[in-house]
Amino acid sequence: MNIIEKKNYRGVNLPGAHLEKNNLIWANFQDANLQEAYLIKANLTQADLQGANLYRADLRGADLRGANFQEANLQEANLQGADLSNSYLLEGIGTNLQGANLQGANLQGANLTRANLKGANLKGANLQLSNIHLANLQGANLQGANFQGANLYGANLRRADLQAADLYVADLQKSDLQEANLQEANLQEANLQGAKLTNVKNLSFDQLSKVKTLHNAKLDEENFLLLNEQYITA
Repeated sequence: MNIIEKKNYRGVNLPGAHLEKNNLIWANFQDANLQEAYLIKANLTQADLQGANLYRADLRGADLRGANFQEANLQEANLQGADLSNSYLLEGIGTNLQGANLQGANLQGANLTRANLKGANLKGANLQLSNIHLANLQGANLQGANFQGANLYGANLRRADLQAADLYVADLQKSDLQEANLQEANLQEANLQGAKLTNVKNLSFDQLSKVKTLHNAKLDEENFLLLNEQYITA
């Protein structure tokens, strides 16, 4: 089968297939089995991967702009350096990115609503203006990630590593940041209304003083006492 000429691969069984650098723009891979497939630097712009099995697939450097991953399984997939800008990773039953390697990936403007990113590696990833509403990022490596203007409303960031992450103007309302590491994270103008901030690590008064609001946020007593009342009210 010539994988470049054929554009409809719905339901195909291609575990371990070598598709490196292939041109797969607009390809239909709905419900396809691409477990452990090699898609390094493949062009999957606007591809339909709904329900596809990409468990442990190698997508390093792939062009995934605008691709649809709804309900796809990307558990332990390697997406290092991939471009996922404006892609659709919205959870239906669940886009599963648990343990995935997204180090340095471009996810600007991506829709990650309710996505499962538990334990994923997003070190240095670009998530600017992304919709990460209600996503599970528990224990994820988010060191140096760019979350400027991102929607993290209700996200689970418990025990996440946010060292040096940029959360400028990010919406963290009702997010769970318990036991997260916020060392040198930029929280300027971040909305932390109703956020859970108990037992957070390396959170300084200087960081808290720059947020947009901490109204109804749950803080450790020592941090609560440090703050001036103007930072507690909306």
